[in-house]
Amino acid sequence: MNSPTRSTPCSDNWSRTSPSSRGSPRTPPTNCAPRWPSRGRCWTSPASPTRNRGELLARLQAVNTRAIDLTEALLLLSGSDRGNFTRESVDLSLVAEEAAETLLPLAEQRGITLDVTGGATRTSGCAELLLRMVTNLLQNAIVHNLPACGTVTLHTEAQGDASVLRVENTGRPLPPELVPTLTEPFQRGTERVRTDEHAGVGLGLAIVRSIVRAHDGTLDLVPRPAGGLLVTVRLPGTP
Repeated sequence: MNSPTRSTPCSDNWSRTSPSSRGSPRTPPTNCAPRWPSRGRCWTSPASPTRNRGELLARLQAVNTRAIDLTEALLLLSGSDRGNFTRESVDLSLVAEEAAETLLPLAEQRGITLDVTGGATRTSGCAELLLRMVTNLLQNAIVHNLPACGTVTLHTEAQGDASVLRVENTGRPLPPELVPTLTEPFQRGTERVRTDEHAGVGLGLAIVRSIVRAHDGTLDLVPRPAGGLLVTVRLPGTP
């Protein structure tokens, strides 16, 4: 498995390499009784070799894509853990707007109301890593939400000498003992509502935690009494 060589976010010197369909029904011979009771059984003809080949290729493509996603996530996690990136002044409100614009189609598809509130607040860091941080938080809030009519609120503000970003979403109640494990690699909240299509590789919040630490910030996850999660990121503010 090969992937194109790319530069890591905000760095100039680090590179990496990165159910079967049924045929037409048929009736079993009248002189041959089925081995099992026939009630509820569907008799089908074998699928064509061409169809099977197409399905196999599609499954292999899905597995390959997931493997690439996992590799990229692990590399990003490793890179952000080292904190080896160039810092610049970044407005978190603009980062929040970009992430929200990217994920708005997913929110609309799932019937989730997405609100972006607050104002400008600056921090010093890598804009690309901070965008990944907000995108991961926002996607997590959309995917792990109510089956319908859920909400996600993305808020930015300056609080004293801190630049604060909050992501709050509706959802099913989370056991308090589960919440601290959500930022561990390959951990998922099994009680949370999600679908496999956007389930990710289990590194979303782990990457968020790593990026926050690399930017000398703090990450707090609090279960909402009515269900869902409130995530607060505090980063050092800059003028």
